[in-house]
Amino acid sequence: MMKVTMADVAKFAGVSKSTVSQYINNRYEYMGEDTRIKIKEAIEKLGYHPNYIAKSLKQKRTSMIGIIVADIIHRFSTEVSRSIEDFCYENEIQAIICNADNNPEKEKKYIEMLRAKQVDGLIIFPTGQNDDLYKRMVKENYPVVFMDRDIPQLKAHFVLANNEQASYEATTYFIQNGHKHIAIATQPLTISSRKERLEGYKNALYDHHIQVQSDYIINADTSELKTKLHLLFQRETPPTAILAGNDLVFLETLAYLQEHEVQVPKDVSLIVFDNIPFAHLSNPPISIIAQPAFEMGAKAADLLLKQINKELTACERIYFPCKLIVRTSSIQNIKE
Repeated sequence: MMKVTMADVAKFAGVSKSTVSQYINNRYEYMGEDTRIKIKEAIEKLGYHPNYIAKSLKQKRTSMIGIIVADIIHRFSTEVSRSIEDFCYENEIQAIICNADNNPEKEKKYIEMLRAKQVDGLIIFPTGQNDDLYKRMVKENYPVVFMDRDIPQLKAHFVLANNEQASYEATTYFIQNGHKHIAIATQPLTISSRKERLEGYKNALYDHHIQVQSDYIINADTSELKTKLHLLFQRETPPTAILAGNDLVFLETLAYLQEHEVQVPKDVSLIVFDNIPFAHLSNPPISIIAQPAFEMGAKAADLLLKQINKELTACERIYFPCKLIVRTSSIQNIKE
């Protein structure tokens, strides 16, 4: 079969090639409804497929962006990516999603690969360990937005959750309900969000005159969490409340508690920092710190598009508040 060209579409529709080009590029300002219908029918009947490579060369844009997620398993990352993809679809942009597995070398390869493919910009959940590469993109004015994880020394566009304040509020909630032996469990403190959540926990204890005890603080890979939790619950004074740092930590914590017949909230109260699906349907329903993932994703995509269109220059860090949603898992009230 011969390849259908724009000239074929124009001839079939009885219009000029430039009119077909305007239609393909969504420039309808001076185009009548009848003309648009004729071109649409011609494209469908002839099976015409626009040459997007030629289009991108002409416009110096590919209408593609890259999303580099630190760990796609996290519910928050999935929701943010979905929100970005929705925004891109509405703006006729294609999104390529890559999973870096929190591996700086993998992240570096994806950044270089996507830039080689000439994507118009990147949204990155950074590992925080490719400083030179981040700085080079910013110096080159390459459109980039960093999500979820802060890099304090980098002057760039960031979309972040207010982790410290949210953790502070959750810990304060425990304290107001009589808890003094409060634990926090996170994955290793290699990224800003985990450090901020720990800082909010500590500040709440300080402000309420409760001593911070290192034994109540767990920072470990998920494979080690059950062992760390077992040591914690062997203490003479085991915790009466736990703040789980994210969804993966929560799953390991819940598995440990069930295996050792520790009841929530009778024996220990529990709050999870993350958007846990069906948390309200579990037994007991789980208290969570909800992050506005869809709003954050849409904001990141909007910031990136404005950079691509050269409508935005000043760098800013945009913080989104989180919301403590109290359910049965944390309602235990300690009376001493």
